[in-house]
Amino acid sequence: MASSEANERPRLISAMELVGAGGYDKLQIKKIPYREPNSDEVVIRVKFAGLNFADLMRRQGLYSPAPKFPYVPGFEASGVVEAIGSNVSQLAVGDRVVAFAGDGMWADLVTLSNDRCFKMPDNMSFEDGAALLVNYITAYHILFEFGNLRPNKSVLIHMAAGGVGIAAIQLCKTVKNVTVFGTASGSKHNIIKEAGCTHPIDYHTEDYVAEIRKISPNGIDIIMDPLNGEDSVRGYNLLKPLGRIIYFGAANVAASGENRSLFTAFKTWYKCFSTNSLSILSDNKSIAGYHLGYLLKYFDSGKEIALETIDELFRLYNEGAIKPQIDSIYPLSKVGEAMQRMHNRQNIGKILLQPDDEANATKNNDTTTE
Repeated sequence: MASSEANERPRLISAMELVGAGGYDKLQIKKIPYREPNSDEVVIRVKFAGLNFADLMRRQGLYSPAPKFPYVPGFEASGVVEAIGSNVSQLAVGDRVVAFAGDGMWADLVTLSNDRCFKMPDNMSFEDGAALLVNYITAYHILFEFGNLRPNKSVLIHMAAGGVGIAAIQLCKTVKNVTVFGTASGSKHNIIKEAGCTHPIDYHTEDYVAEIRKISPNGIDIIMDPLNGEDSVRGYNLLKPLGRIIYFGAANVAASGENRSLFTAFKTWYKCFSTNSLSILSDNKSIAGYHLGYLLKYFDSGKEIALETIDELFRLYNEGAIKPQIDSIYPLSKVGEAMQRMHNRQNIGKILLQPDDEANATKNNDTTTE
């Protein structure tokens, strides 16, 4: 009788849920029902998941698109295929994979469409896999799809020591004679110089526009702007003729503390760059906006370009041209501490999250080895 009751109990998995907009207390470890894969889905056991700045903004209620509360956040993960649907042929149980989606990756088991999962290169670690997709797809699309990066161009990368920043610096190095300007606090300059940044600029102590004008009086060819607000105007004015600025975030909106500040959000919005199709004619400059979240939401329409980009990133990884910089790894239950580190801009590279069972197993294995 007891055995029969046990078999009837629903299988539960451990996941981090975001139960509402606000502080770190809105992130809670919960037991939720396991979902069997349908014919076109797979189940992966997560080894590591990525933390992105968009996750901070989602928690504060400042990011769109986002599901209704409560939901499991997380855009990307690496892991092992544990089950497959009847129509899945390109993946098998036991395959090492990376995966991305609009949400749902902060759990020990994730059920998702098979076309969101990709076999990892044999020499790629689970840590590198979890750090690759969001940051490197973002940097690649901005630099090569929007920016049309070519030899002898100049690029300004804001937040150059973050996950996207390091990815962008490495990708710039794959093109001959690209001059890279990167803004980061002084303590991070050695790291970004080693990654390939030509001219690090300490935004705490220096005016980045003035410093760039000293070196490149005519300005910059391509600007990657995750800041927005007042910086969106300064960046546009810093472009060379025929230059391009790509806005891909609003970090200035989330710069006020653990909880959102509507005043900060309004101030940032009010100071944003604004123009019209007639005014821009005489400037000979291009502006673009990039939002990976919406590409994931409408994945079917952009699937082909996503697959091409991932194949190219795997090729560059295998050649040693790119490699994620891992800043730190936190158990999923310590996601608040991880977010605080990112919010304070203390990280250099990617912050990863690890399901607590995996983290405990790793800790036990390390202890046994010792």
